[in-house]
Amino acid sequence: MHALQSLHTFALPSQCHQLVTISDWHQLEGIDFSKPFCLLGEGSNTIFVDDFAGTVLKIALRGITIEERGDNWLVEVAAGENWHALVIYLLEQNIAGLENLALIPGTVGAAPVQNIGAYGVELAQFVEYVEGFDIATKQCVKLSNEQCEFGYRDSVFKHARKGCFVITRVGLRLNKQWRPQLSYGPLQALHEQQPTAKQVCDTVINVRQSKLPDPQLLANAGSFFKNPIVSNEMVAVLKQRFANMPVYYVDPQQQKIAAGWLIEQLGLKGHQIGDIVVYQQQALVLVNQGKGSAEDLIAMIEYIQQQVWGQFRVRLEHEVRLMGQYDEIHIQGVMND
Repeated sequence: MHALQSLHTFALPSQCHQLVTISDWHQLEGIDFSKPFCLLGEGSNTIFVDDFAGTVLKIALRGITIEERGDNWLVEVAAGENWHALVIYLLEQNIAGLENLALIPGTVGAAPVQNIGAYGVELAQFVEYVEGFDIATKQCVKLSNEQCEFGYRDSVFKHARKGCFVITRVGLRLNKQWRPQLSYGPLQALHEQQPTAKQVCDTVINVRQSKLPDPQLLANAGSFFKNPIVSNEMVAVLKQRFANMPVYYVDPQQQKIAAGWLIEQLGLKGHQIGDIVVYQQQALVLVNQGKGSAEDLIAMIEYIQQQVWGQFRVRLEHEVRLMGQYDEIHIQGVMND
């Protein structure tokens, strides 16, 4: 058995049957994928809530290449590279576009699975292809942006390709004609300044550091719940009761509600179950104060879901991946009227 507590940032005590570090994609050809397995990058969006009775594959592929093309750059990045380090590296090369996604924890290979996003920007806007190991054919194949079926915090890697595809490399297309995306929150204040990409990046970093705890100092998995997407009709009903509720456009029929706002309205900042606590500076974050258990975490998730449902009639889904004994599990508390 191999300890997993240090391999995921929420740091619950857990073990796995086998741990394999993948530094060359050809190693995947020798893995027995008929038995339970879990792909792991830096463990910033994964929590092991049980001992895992299978193999954890820690993806440690490295390498970045940049190809200059007519009006854009093609940046090809191995799946084990750190996402934030990539953002900073590209800015140092005067390649902008990813600055709104600065300081999002995790690896490049994990980014398409979640279709990471922040401050009005999503990874899907930049993906040209995702390359990976097809478990059935034992071949490396490339999927186009369209084939990745990106959605809000979603992709084909959570559905049809889940459990049968190991991302090994991501190709990003970054346009040379850069325009800052300043539509969200504190970035709106930069409109008058005509900021550089680095200034946008620095602002994003400062905001994130002010709201999110450093997992090396306080165990956490970042934003824990998805911002729920609801119908315009539902928004209208809620706005009658909560006029200051922040909402964001999704499409002509739907809008997105800030999950952190919903939780904060319930007075849950600082709420504690065992050693699991709703973070005081940001209600969207759950922290493990050091001796948290899986049972306490699950109880906290269910409690928050039930409270949000009771007050707003909105269902919250956890964004963080929870791994059980054999596979990923999903928590949905009983919605009491």
